[in-house]
Amino acid sequence: MTAAEQAHVLSAVRFLRARCGGWAPLVKALGFSRVTLRHAATPAVAFRVARLAGVGIDDLLAGKYPPAGTCAHCGHRSEEAAQ
Repeated sequence: MTAAEQAHVLSAVRFLRARCGGWAPLVKALGFSRVTLRHAATPAVAFRVARLAGVGIDDLLAGKYPPAGTCAHCGHRSEEAAQ
């Protein structure tokens, strides 16, 4: 995975952490330790994150998830970012 793809996976992990209510539920859902999820964007992590998020792996690696301008806490997407 490229550095950009790894950054996109880690960004998605941070977003899902907020949406799931913390590290404990996210660790349980993905089956990886907190340390792994915070620092290692491996292909295995990427596939599980994509599955949990309900997006394609290509969209995840391209940085399309979460969409730009989406609030990590409520999921609201600003109108300016949608355009």
